[in-house]
Formats: sequence, structure tokens, C-alpha cells
Amino acid sequence: MLFRNRFLLLLALAALLAFLSLSLQFLHLIPVNPVKEDALNPKSRKRIMPDPLTEPPAIDPIYEARVYCNIPTITERSMEGQVPHYFKLVSVHVLIRHGDRYPLYAIPKTKRPDIDCMLVSSRKPSHPQLEAFIRHMSKGSEAQMDGTLSSLPRYPSHASCEMGELTQTGVVQHLQNGQLLREIYMKKHKLLLSDWTAKHLYLESTGKSRTLQSGLALLYTLLPDFDWKNINVRHQWSTIFCSGSCDCPMRNHYLEEEQRRQYSLRVKNSDLERVYVDMAKIVGIPTRQLRASNPIDSLLCYFCHNVSFPCTKNGCISIEHFKIIKTHQLEDERERQEKKLYFFYALLATYPLLNQTVNRMQRIAEGKKEEVLVLYSAHDVTLSPVLSALGITEARFPRFAARLVFELWQDGKKHREHFIRILYNGVDVTFQTSFCQDYNMHSSKSACPLEKFVHFVKRDMFSVFNSTNYYDACHRRPL
Repeated sequence: MLFRNRFLLLLALAALLAFLSLSLQFLHLIPVNPVKEDALNPKSRKRIMPDPLTEPPAIDPIYEARVYCNIPTITERSMEGQVPHYFKLVSVHVLIRHGDRYPLYAIPKTKRPDIDCMLVSSRKPSHPQLEAFIRHMSKGSEAQMDGTLSSLPRYPSHASCEMGELTQTGVVQHLQNGQLLREIYMKKHKLLLSDWTAKHLYLESTGKSRTLQSGLALLYTLLPDFDWKNINVRHQWSTIFCSGSCDCPMRNHYLEEEQRRQYSLRVKNSDLERVYVDMAKIVGIPTRQLRASNPIDSLLCYFCHNVSFPCTKNGCISIEHFKIIKTHQLEDERERQEKKLYFFYALLATYPLLNQTVNRMQRIAEGKKEEVLVLYSAHDVTLSPVLSALGITEARFPRFAARLVFELWQDGKKHREHFIRILYNGVDVTFQTSFCQDYNMHSSKSACPLEKFVHFVKRDMFSVFNSTNYYDACHRRPL
């Protein structure tokens, strides 16, 4: 009898616990494992892109500086190449900013940051293909490189970095970029077959070693052990890649007005002025000389490489100094979006590059098989106006090794229809563009019709100038 009573008691307790458990799950007071719908319906999956850093709710200069540094610590996930299964990839255009570099400016009377620009695979950050990259670069004498590019080193190799030189971090950033794009475009979508030749590539770089080396690093992991005879890198003398269409007085006018706006904002910022005065006292120079040395460029290098900020007998430049200058930089970027001066400059500055991109896409859509892979190796001052001209106002200022990708797709069901996708650092920004925002509202397509991009570049870019073509927009004074 005693045993039976205990059994009934335990049974009653088990029933009570089961009831409580079900009740708590129903009220969402304890977590429940969700049903895995992916296994039942693979088409319902949406790709989540986790940020390696937890994004703060308000502007945080330290967080933004870390994003800008883009230290290669984890494998990046991206949205490149994600379209309906019946779409065929026919062309990819990649515009990159060079990777991490040594400063372009030095803070007067301070010791330069001690950074080694030799490539050493055992030093972090590194990449599994870094040594193979170095070996392959040493065999590049057969490559065709325009103008001064042929005299530039194909990878950094100084024990003490020179001003503006690409660092090992910068090389690794683009080795990772190339590897990621290879997995998507070459292995998954078969953009280039094994018998590709020089006619399938279009490569262009400015005349700086950091852009040439960044482009070669990306190219190496994108097309491992490529034949140097197939490499022809064209030299672009202009940082906005305007080629033979650089004569544009109104572009220069808007740039000058934008620079006046920047100066006015600096003058009005009392916190920034106090920081400059304080830092000038520390290094023992006039305040105006410190401003002219562009200290944020140098301080970002210290920050990105985890090197202590410089000190003198008068004290040390601190993280608080850095935070105030960086905060002002972020405020300037926000005001720049609100005022339209930079936007007007961007439209005129980027038309030649966007027009070249559109023309090439149209040729490929007509059946041409040449130049299906395009790589422009450029600078922040190249990418930033392109983003602005496209209307992608929420984009961050281009970080080190930033990439902007234009994908051209053919509809497998309607072969004459072509679509584009635009991705910034792996994020799909196609429907953030000014010319395709409305299309997203009434279409189930995951890409934008090529015609919309063509009309934007050939016609709509000039409407804000009350013009219908580039020449008139460049030479007609605003009303």
C-alpha cells in the first residue's frame, strides 16, 4: 500500500510539472526550439548577415572606427550571387577601395607609428594563401601594365612602412575579398571557365602602389595561379576614373562649395577646436599647422594597429582626443548627406565611370562575351561619390578594402530580359538606389531591370541640373 501511494504521488507530481512546462512555453516564459522550416521549404530561407561587432543604438566613434579598420578576423558572409535559380550570371563589375595602409600624413614632431610592411605569413592577420601570393607576384614580369604601373612593386616589402604603403593587413583584406567572390562567382555561378583569356577581364588601377597591390591580391584568390600573360592592367590617372571625360567646370564648382561647407562646420565646433588647441600644445606646433597635418589620418593608423598614440614631454594624445575628432567626422558625413552640394558633385564626378559600366553591360546583354569580369582598384574618394550618386544615402563611408559590386543577370525564362544587383560590402543595396526604389514596391523580383539603370545614367542623372546630357550639366551654371 505504501509503495502504491508513493507511485501515485510521483505520478501526480509528474503531471503537474508537465502542465506547468506546457503553460510556461505557451506564455513564452521559457525558450522553445523553433520548427525548422528550412528542411521543409528551402525557398523560404532568408540569409541573415550577422555583424561581428554589436552595433550600438547611437553614434559611437570607437565602434565606427573599428568598422572602418575592417580587421580581418572572421570569415565574412555575403549576399552576392543570391537570385532566383533560373537566373544566369553574365557579368560582374567590382569597384574596390585599397586595403589598410600606412598614413598619408604625419603628425609633426611625433614618432611615426612603428609598423612593418614586410609580408610574413606567421604574423597576424594572415591568410592561408599569403605565401603562395608572394611567390606568384614574383613571377609577374610577363604581365602587361600601362604607364607607371609596370614600375610599381606588386606587393609591399619594406621593414618600415613608407607613407601610404599597403600593409600586410591590407593585403589579407583583399585576399579574403577575392576568396569570397571566387566561391560565389567562379565555383557556384561559373562566371569564368578554365579556358578564360585576357579578353574576358578588364582591370584598371590608379597609379598608386596600394591600389595596384590591392587589386592583385584580390585577383590572386579570385583566379588562383592565373597566367600572367592574361593580365593587362590599365592605368587610370584620375581618382574618380573620369578617363577622357574629365573636363567638367561645374563638378569643380560643387566640390569647392562642399569644401567650404566642411570648413564652416569645423569652425563652428568648439569641442573640436579645443582638441586641436590641446593637441597642438602637446606636440609643440601652431594649431593651424596641426590641422593641416590631418591628424585623424595618422591617428586611425595607430588605432587600427593597436599602437599607443604618440607622446611628447608635454603629454600624450589620448583616446578622448581621437573620439572627438572621429565624432566630428561622423557629424560631417551626416550633414553632407543633408546638404546637396556633395550629391551634385557626385553625379558629375561619377558619370564617366557609371556610363562606362552601363555601356559594357549593354554590350554583354547583346551577346558579347568579352570583359565579363571588371575590377577597378581605387580609393575612398572613388567609392564615396559613386554611392552618393546612386542614392545609397545610408551607406557608411568606405572602409579599408570596401567593395561595391554590380552584378548583371539574364532571366533564364525570358532570355532578352536582364537585371542588375548592387551590393556594398556584401549587403544588397539594389533597392536603396534612387532609380530602383519604386520598382521594389510592386515586384517580386530580387533584382532591378537593366533598363532602369541605363535610363538613370543616360538621362536621369542630369535632371537636377536642368540638363539632358553630361556636357550641358558640366558647363551650365545653376539658376
